[in-house]
Amino acid sequence: MKSKTARLFFIDAMRAWAILMMLQGHFVDGLLENSFRDPDSLIFTIWKYFRGITAPVFFTVSGFIFTYLLIRVPEQGFNNPRIKKGIKRGIQLLFIGYLLRLNIFGLFTGELYPSFFLVDVLHIIGLSILGIIGLYLFTYKKRKYVFPAFLVIISCLLFSFEPIYSKWTFQILPDALANYFTRTNGSVFTIIPWFGYTAIGGFFSYLFTQYKNSRSLYPAAISIAAIAGILLIFYSSDLFLAVSSITGMQLFEAIAANNYLFIRLGDVLIAFAVFMFFRHFITSRTVLKIGQNTLSIYVIHFVILYGSFTGLGLYQFFYQSLPPAILIPAAIAFMFLCSYLSLYFARNEDYIKQSINIGLTDLKSKLEPWAIYTQRILKIGIYRILKTIGFVKS
Repeated sequence: MKSKTARLFFIDAMRAWAILMMLQGHFVDGLLENSFRDPDSLIFTIWKYFRGITAPVFFTVSGFIFTYLLIRVPEQGFNNPRIKKGIKRGIQLLFIGYLLRLNIFGLFTGELYPSFFLVDVLHIIGLSILGIIGLYLFTYKKRKYVFPAFLVIISCLLFSFEPIYSKWTFQILPDALANYFTRTNGSVFTIIPWFGYTAIGGFFSYLFTQYKNSRSLYPAAISIAAIAGILLIFYSSDLFLAVSSITGMQLFEAIAANNYLFIRLGDVLIAFAVFMFFRHFITSRTVLKIGQNTLSIYVIHFVILYGSFTGLGLYQFFYQSLPPAILIPAAIAFMFLCSYLSLYFARNEDYIKQSINIGLTDLKSKLEPWAIYTQRILKIGIYRILKTIGFVKS
């Protein structure tokens, strides 16, 4: 049983589905001509709804995977090898998130554009990983249920108080920090409430790990996830209205008025149920490899679509200008290209890195004589300047 649960292939399949949904979602949303964005169109409405599922699934699965790896090892606290790896991973995601928003031409003029400080998916996942590590280190010496209890309580609090803190502008903070908490300046995601999805993913992972040796794990998990998902999607708003009328608290009425967080959590649970149900049929190595290489796919899509580093991407040339007849096959080709490039890099990663190292070494050997010559010229120049102003005599 342990060997079967060592790698959760249905999670890899969910990640693959989520990243492909993200690719087509970003592509279509950015390049579809405005005249085709008809809210009365059934096709456009269905596409928009499923596009809204992508981010919650991605955040939840990210929290699930990291927490699963964190708590499945016997070592505790700082002796847990996943702590060091998780901190490194979290910082890496933050670094890549900022790197993708860097514009080389701006650097040439000594300027960082405001878009560099905006927060996106990688920033939030990286910070969420660090947050889960912090909660784990704070609670690992306590009873086992304290860590998952913290995760689920934080998720519920973030989702429940969203109507209140969503109105805050955080003007007291520098924009670089405020962008993690408010979308006022243009951030795509913020740590509140989106950390709630990674935290709830960690809670699901804890439950899964606790009952991993049970023969009824999947039947029970599928049933619970499906039922809970349906209840959240169709009945959570009515529940909040009922609680508001009983208690007189306006907060619950405000939640019901814009109940996207709990409804999307229901969508996530349905997605979990579906992928767990079809887990025996999702055996394509390509699909699983896509799910295991989502970071490189995300980076590649960001460069091609948004023009990272150069500012020259598909957005700059085709922003909201393509009709569906061109857009749909182009979106399919875009998903294929990003996936192919990512898998090609994964297959040839060692060779590519070795080639880069050889190239850098060769470049260094060619530039070294010039560097020595430049160093000598600078040394002579600096000496002459110091001699002229009297700092040295000889």
